[in-house]
Amino acid sequence: MPNSELVVDIGSIAKPRKRLFEAGHMKLLVLNLIAQAPKFSYDIIKDVGTVVGGGYTPSTGTIYPTLNYLEEQHYIRSALNVDERKQYSITSAGIAHLEAEQATVEKILCRFDTRKQIHNNEQFIDIKRAMENLKTSLRLKLSHAELSSKDVQEIAEQIDQAAVNIARM
Repeated sequence: MPNSELVVDIGSIAKPRKRLFEAGHMKLLVLNLIAQAPKFSYDIIKDVGTVVGGGYTPSTGTIYPTLNYLEEQHYIRSALNVDERKQYSITSAGIAHLEAEQATVEKILCRFDTRKQIHNNEQFIDIKRAMENLKTSLRLKLSHAELSSKDVQEIAEQIDQAAVNIARM
């Protein structure tokens, strides 16, 4: 199928919602941001959006349960300021947890840095298009064809080989 046909098909397929964060990663990101300086929930929302990039802004329905969890684990504490707004700061238990999870935090930050580069840098527009074309062709193949286990294995091998070829460049 030529690339032009794939690009046309992108808009005609309902895209499934992709999880932006793996389990526990939002909590670690928020804890890492609070470790940099005490923050209000609004500042945390803005900072997460900045780290993630691509126009993402977490909802209050995501941030407040995250903050509640971090408080319940005694990783952060909240205090009311003079304006009666909660400001969150990290605790010693939070610092210890963050240090223990530092490799994961670095992985999260690196992933989002790469995501921002692909989304924001015109130099990578062809890479972004190619990634979208791959996802679209996979969705089409999976939704419109009966695949044997051999077909699935062959598709996986081709994707793995593309990854190896890119890594060797």
